[in-house]
Amino acid sequence: MRLILLGPPGAGKGTQAQRLVEKHGIPQLSTGDMLRAAVNAGTDVGKRAKAVMDAGELVSDEIVNAIVAERIDQPDCANGFILDGYPRTLAQADAVAAMLAERGLRLDATIELVVDDDALVGRIVKRAQEAVAAGQTPRKDDNPDVFEDRLREYYKKTAALIGYYHAKGLLRRVDGMATIDEVTAEIERVLASIK
Repeated sequence: MRLILLGPPGAGKGTQAQRLVEKHGIPQLSTGDMLRAAVNAGTDVGKRAKAVMDAGELVSDEIVNAIVAERIDQPDCANGFILDGYPRTLAQADAVAAMLAERGLRLDATIELVVDDDALVGRIVKRAQEAVAAGQTPRKDDNPDVFEDRLREYYKKTAALIGYYHAKGLLRRVDGMATIDEVTAEIERVLASIK
């Protein structure tokens, strides 16, 4: 099972990805985690990424795509994986399609967590308050201004993927405003319908 979780920041992609990992035994592939792992492992692409990051620059699509391709060749991805936070652009979506085709694989579904933007801001504020109440430091992203910037960036670059995957017949929409358990149950219903 090869899936993409799509939705704006704060939609619950990370939470749902972890539940899918636990239930289906397939890894969640986060580009940030993959970049750090490649750098730490000292792979060729990791060295290239490190040089770019050390220079304070953004890692190019070419490097990110290479790291994803390297990662999906790992044995734990043999039965599938969940892409979370990648692809972010149409060019990256084309790269995913190409790298899967090269391996004789295909994407099974893109699950969009549909959410209300105003409610998302409320979720972020609540998450920050809960962190403070628990004596923890809130995540940098849990600042409403930072979050709204990330939301704008999502709509500017990533929202185009909704139409892209819809046109390919791969888009499945789930109400991301439901409870965590209800979202999980709906995702499982979607997955059962595509098997």
